[in-house]
Amino acid sequence: MACGGFMSAPVCFIENDENGKLCVRKEAKDILDGLNEPVVVVSVVGLYRTGKSYLMNRLAGQQTGFALGSTIESETKGIWMWCVPHPNKEGHTLVLLDTEGLGDVRKGDEKHDTWIFCLAVLLSSSLVYNSLGVIDNTALEKLHYVTELTENIRVKAEVGQHEDESADFIRVFPSFVWAVRDFTLQLKKGDKPITSDDYLEGALELKQGSSPQTVQYNLPRSCLRNFFAVRKCFVFPRPASMESMWIMEELTEKELESKFLEQANTFCHYIYNNSKTKTVSGGRTITGTALGNLAEVYVEAIRSGNVPCLENAVVSLAKIQNVRAVEEALQLYVTELFNLVQLPMNPEELSKIHTVAEKKAVEVFISVSFNDNDQIYQKELMGKIYDEYQQMCQQNYDASRMQCEEVLHDVFDTLEKGISDRSYLKPGGSQKYIDMLRQLSEEYRARTDSQIMSEAVLSKFLKTKEDIGNMILQADQSLNAAEQEKEDEDRDSKAAEKKPKETEPVTGAGI
Repeated sequence: MACGGFMSAPVCFIENDENGKLCVRKEAKDILDGLNEPVVVVSVVGLYRTGKSYLMNRLAGQQTGFALGSTIESETKGIWMWCVPHPNKEGHTLVLLDTEGLGDVRKGDEKHDTWIFCLAVLLSSSLVYNSLGVIDNTALEKLHYVTELTENIRVKAEVGQHEDESADFIRVFPSFVWAVRDFTLQLKKGDKPITSDDYLEGALELKQGSSPQTVQYNLPRSCLRNFFAVRKCFVFPRPASMESMWIMEELTEKELESKFLEQANTFCHYIYNNSKTKTVSGGRTITGTALGNLAEVYVEAIRSGNVPCLENAVVSLAKIQNVRAVEEALQLYVTELFNLVQLPMNPEELSKIHTVAEKKAVEVFISVSFNDNDQIYQKELMGKIYDEYQQMCQQNYDASRMQCEEVLHDVFDTLEKGISDRSYLKPGGSQKYIDMLRQLSEEYRARTDSQIMSEAVLSKFLKTKEDIGNMILQADQSLNAAEQEKEDEDRDSKAAEKKPKETEPVTGAGI
């Protein structure tokens, strides 16, 4: 369905589950998760069978896509989504939301319609309200959903007892576009021509007085004026003959009424040029990923029987986004490290790779994070990156140690064999052992010159040979002493042999 981050056709975004409760479809959520660029969100709402979907298809630059339907039954169920590259804003995605037609008597669930309308308001940059005929009191009474917004949406988590939230809505609500279809009147006030915007604002004028009828008359008008700072109106003539209306998707532009086509193009250009990037309280820009999370936060509030609160939603969204930002940034850091690090290696080179990877990870975190004003999550990320780096440094030491030990075993094999076959246990063996130890140590150092654990491994090895060295020295000294003693004995023996014999005394008999 998605190709290069965009979709070839709409998918269901929000629907009713088997229990009749609203839920966000995983397929749509996954598509939004892949959109890390800012989004401009345009929703269309209105009574069923008023041609809402056709305008959305035009905005997508397509003839077909959102289901138009040709029967009296509401065609679109829930909210459907279509993500396309924004025609005018590079690096932005245009997200089109087509809502279920309001007021379908076959559904018999007025509250469901209210929540669909509220979600369209909460998720949009621009809200297009589609109606047929004219803007009169009947049309405004059918837009009663707008009068219920203060009951079904809260801006702040805590509202004072006498505090009116209405003023807060105008700062966070989308722009409002009223599309009047099959409009047959002339745009005039008296004898003077007026614009479609003048027509809308005239219809929203309030009556003076405080009677119940006047209050009822003013209520939807006041809400539209108080909640939506930017208001725009387009009036569309009938697009084609009644017979052709049932096959709108099949009609070519040549088969459409030229004035309708001209107004449809004007409408599309207005939306492209004037619909702003979706933001939330505090002016923070929303990406596709954040939009999916935001939808889940609002839908979960509705499922739980709570009133969606923009302030709470921003807090929830921040937590969701920032946890994800830490995970994605850390994953990038670890991937960069493992792709570039070849253990064992020079610590300075490892430090350079770490610094570059850390910088890239922070950039990813910043692009995904949301409202981390106190840098709590960024500090958490830096701590995790530090831990990963320390582990990598330890692995580098371990790898170096293993490599040095392999070289050491190879180099000192001659020495070990000499010890084993007692080659050094003879006079002069100690000096021979010392000379061999020095010679092999130099050879080992030459082969492990670039290793950080070279000296540590050698030092440990030499320490283990101290007892053997002492033993060889003692043996050497003992052998030398024994040999010296033997030499002394031999010398004494030879000296005794050379000494002349003494003359024995003569004894004679008496004469």
